[in-house]
Amino acid sequence: MSFVAGVILRERIPAFERMLWRACRGNVFLRQAEIETPLEDPSTGDQVHKSVFIIFFQGDQLKTRVKKICEGFRATLYPCPEAPADRREMAMGVMTRIEDLNTVLGQTQDHRHRVLVAAAKNIKNWFIKVRKIKAIYHTLNLFNLDVTQKCLIAECWVPVLDIETIQLALRRGTERSGSSVPPILNRMETFEDPPTYNRTNKFTKGFQALIDAYGVASYREMNPAPYTIITFPFLFAIMFGDFGHGLIMFLFGGWMVLKEKPLAAQKSDNEIWNIFFGGRYIIFLMGIFSMYTGFIYNDIFSKSLNVFGTYWTVTNITTDNVMNIKSFQLDPTWSYIQHPYPIGMDPVWQLAENKIIFLNSYKMKISIIFGVIHMLFGVIVGLFNHLYFKRRINIICEFIPQIIFLIFLFFYLTLLMFIKWVKYAAYHPIYNTDVKTSSYCAPSVLITFINMVLFKAPTQLPNCDEYMYGGEHFFERFLVLVGLLCIPWMLLAKPFMMMKERKKKHMQNLNTHGTENGDIDGGVMQSQGGQMQGGHKEEEEMSEVFIHQGIHTIEYVLGSVSHTASYLRLWALSLAHAQLSEVLWNMVMKNGLTQEGWYGGIVLWAIFAFWAVLTVGILVLMEGLSAFLHTLRLHWVEFQSKFYLGQGYSFTPFSFEIILETAQSATETVTD
Repeated sequence: MSFVAGVILRERIPAFERMLWRACRGNVFLRQAEIETPLEDPSTGDQVHKSVFIIFFQGDQLKTRVKKICEGFRATLYPCPEAPADRREMAMGVMTRIEDLNTVLGQTQDHRHRVLVAAAKNIKNWFIKVRKIKAIYHTLNLFNLDVTQKCLIAECWVPVLDIETIQLALRRGTERSGSSVPPILNRMETFEDPPTYNRTNKFTKGFQALIDAYGVASYREMNPAPYTIITFPFLFAIMFGDFGHGLIMFLFGGWMVLKEKPLAAQKSDNEIWNIFFGGRYIIFLMGIFSMYTGFIYNDIFSKSLNVFGTYWTVTNITTDNVMNIKSFQLDPTWSYIQHPYPIGMDPVWQLAENKIIFLNSYKMKISIIFGVIHMLFGVIVGLFNHLYFKRRINIICEFIPQIIFLIFLFFYLTLLMFIKWVKYAAYHPIYNTDVKTSSYCAPSVLITFINMVLFKAPTQLPNCDEYMYGGEHFFERFLVLVGLLCIPWMLLAKPFMMMKERKKKHMQNLNTHGTENGDIDGGVMQSQGGQMQGGHKEEEEMSEVFIHQGIHTIEYVLGSVSHTASYLRLWALSLAHAQLSEVLWNMVMKNGLTQEGWYGGIVLWAIFAFWAVLTVGILVLMEGLSAFLHTLRLHWVEFQSKFYLGQGYSFTPFSFEIILETAQSATETVTD
């Protein structure tokens, strides 16, 4: 009797046993036992479960079959002596080798752990050094070898103000490296458009990011960011005019500014938090301006501040009537104002039933006034672009008609508002007895403007003047006619002036070419031939100029109307914010103030918590985000479209800080 022993995968045992029985026709005896401890596959490293087996048989023929079957099932055979003493000796040798291997593996793992612990202390510094060296070599690969192949030549953009700093850095690097060849720094002339580099600090960085999100300024183009620092939070505050909500925003922004260093050191992965923290100075300023406009509106959580008392005096209502009237209609015809309120709105408007009617008119007018001033400022900023780039033709054919069109039509609309405010007042039997200057005769500014554009005479009321001031009819006709003349001025003047200049240059080239050849006739013929060959291209260019100028003119003329109307969002969002705040107070907070007794305090505590959550979540966050987006649109479309192209590309200096931050963020993204 002979036998073989080995191990095989546990899941192959049934098929292995069946194959042995069929191939050897039942002339073998198989015994197997499962190995409880899983073993590691050396090729894949996976944990596998195996069984040990022993097969008894008789004869060399069966031995050959059994070994082939074991080989087919990928079983591993091990030598096993027949004598018991030899088997014990072999087992003892195997145990000794296993113990030696375990000792070696344990020592190896301990040594590896010590090496990794020591390396972990320096791994961060090593990563920084490797990334810096990699960045340096990557930049050096962009250099060119000179003819002698002994030095490197680099072409790059550098800020003019930093040239002296760069020379000092090169000199310091030469001294530290011990090189005997000094570096040479020369300024080059190039026809490429340089990149745009706007120096920012932690305060201006957020505002510059708002502008760059629209488009990076072309080289030496007027940057709107310095003006946006003031106009952005101010226009936001007109829509978000509530002292209480502005105070919440101010405190949140101030907290982020005061805790700037520890918050920046945390390096949070929360994208929403990073956006808030990056715009901390924007939020801070928006809160300050919102507190200011909320004080002007006299609006704090839909309530008013009674700082100076009311300056209204109601003459024909008794005390008994006052106690029974829940709200007043403030009509100047039966009440009068002793003196103008020192600043902002009179708190008595909070009790007036016609508060919305009064505030609607007020906010709508200031929206148009600030909008026209904002657009005028944008057109004037465009003048500095034309002056710097020496675009004389753009000043004559674009800036002048644009500013005239905007002033003669829409700025005049704002002047009508001021004229109406100054001239007309409420009719009062003591203070204002002239009906012609009363609110009865006050015309609608919008209707007056429409009649002015349509050349229609206003509707005259009995006992009222037809016009707001003398000579208004002829003055308005003059403004409209000049404004209409600006349209063909913008449309045709620039293309015709360009055609005239091209013809002038062509004649100069023609004369110069004929004089140089000494043959005027031949020069004329050659020039005419060149003109005929390139005439189609020149005609296409002029057609593109006409098309571009037409689009630009239509966009400006129609845009002046739509952009002026677009600033009414200042009024609409301010009204919506104030009404939503009032509704929230009346439907939620007011219920907590009606309960009395000790349980009233508990009810008020719970209702105040609910009201505070809704105030912060809806009125501060959601309404604040809405006002922020509308303010962003007013700057990108209505303001920047007047002068800003944003067709440049940003200057990206070689910075180890930016390289390391980018590599770290990429590593964290891969890890996640």
